[in-house]
This record gives sequence, structure tokens and C-alpha cells, in this order.
Amino acid sequence: MENVFVYWDNSNIFHEAQRLAEERGEGPGARYRVRLHFENLLRLAHADRPVEKAIAAGSVPPEMRQLWNRMESRGMEVRLFDHGAAGRGEQEAPDLILQLRMLEDALDRKGDPGIVALLTGDGAGYLEGRGFHTALERLHTRGWRVEILSWAHAANRRMRAWVEEHGVFVPLDDFYGAITFMEPSRPGFELAQPRDAEALDLSRRRVSPPAKSLCRIEGVKDGKGRHEAFLRSTEKLWRGTAGRNHTPTEALVRHDREYGHRGP
Repeated sequence: MENVFVYWDNSNIFHEAQRLAEERGEGPGARYRVRLHFENLLRLAHADRPVEKAIAAGSVPPEMRQLWNRMESRGMEVRLFDHGAAGRGEQEAPDLILQLRMLEDALDRKGDPGIVALLTGDGAGYLEGRGFHTALERLHTRGWRVEILSWAHAANRRMRAWVEEHGVFVPLDDFYGAITFMEPSRPGFELAQPRDAEALDLSRRRVSPPAKSLCRIEGVKDGKGRHEAFLRSTEKLWRGTAGRNHTPTEALVRHDREYGHRGP
């Protein structure tokens, strides 16, 4: 399956965008004026590939609900948890919802894995066998291709290193101008001008290679022929689309190691 399953941890993405807006000098009160451009960020996640499912979860203030309503109208499932909701941790509940849906989708589509596009940098809980990193590993072992979209400064180092080895890491910093915009200052606060989001340029967005390119080449039966056919089909892919800069031989070794080839 070439369809994309988008899982969006809004609190992680938005809070780190606030920090980055201050660091980039977006004017007075940048932390409180920056907003995510939902349409561009969602498009960055699926990169114009078919979307099978999109779900977002977060702990958000009530005044932002109208923005989430726009996403629901575009087919995204939204799970919201108000700040300070009784009996719920501010971030734990949204995280668990997303992780549960990821594993449910993997079970429901056994034998027909898709592409996971996960928007978060949160890798907590891995050593205890839980969290987003653990969920991604479970999906990957079942044939799912994995992509993480996160702010570079906020991505868990262990999780980022793993996905760079086994999938695709997309630093949101490279698309900051397109996935954020700035509201003007509110009355009574220091004057600050608004900023619109830029046009989104997907040409810089790395994506997972097609599943068929990682399978045995149909009609090639001997080991040498398989090797040569596989190299022809993967050299351009691994050097360009995936951006891994592997040699062809390294691509073959990586393929056999990950997909369990034991001979022609």
C-alpha cells in the first residue's frame, strides 16, 4: 500500500514552534503570535500522496477549537483534551491516543502495510518499552515504512537516529516559513506586524521509496541477475529520493539485512 497514515502530536509540534519563533526573532511576543499553518503542515506530511487516515491529538486552549474544526472539515480525525482536564495529564492522554491508533491500524491492515507519517519529536518511554519510538519499531517490523516530521532541536536523538537508518526524517525547520504564520500583536501590546505563510515547496521533502522497489525483481531467478536488476532499480532511488547517499552495493546489503533475504 502506498497510502499515508498521518499521526499528529499537536502539542509537541506547536510548543516547539513557539520556541523557534522566539529564536528566529519574529518580533515582540513571537511565542504568543505564532500559529501553525494546518493545511501546509498536513500537506507536508502526506507530500501529495494518497491519505488513508489522518488523526491529530493535542491539549489545546478552547479559543483554538475553530482551527481544529477546519481540519475536521477536511477529513482529519481530531482528539482534543483541554488544559487542566480532570484526571488527565496535559500531554500523556493525547500521546496514548495516537500510539493506540497507530497499533490498531497496524493490526487492522496486517499484510497490507502503508506509510506512517508521524509529526512529533517525542521519544520518551522507549527504555520502558512504550512511547512513539517503540510503536514505530513495531510497525516497521511488520513492513510499514516510517517517516518522522519534527523540529530538529526537539527531536529525540535516539528516535531520530533510528528513523534516519530505517526510514525518513523530515526537519520541519527547513519548511518553517511555509508551515507557520504570525498574527499581529493584540491591542495594548507592543506593535508587531503579521506574517503570512510562504508557499510550500515539496521538492525538498524526502519521502519513503516505493514498496515495490524494495521487493525481489519479478522474473529474475539467479543471484547475479537479481543483484544487477536490484542495483539498477535502486541506485537512483537511494541516491536521490531517499537522500541516503548509499552506494548500490550498500543498498542491496541494507535491503537483504532488513527484509531477510537468504539467497535467490
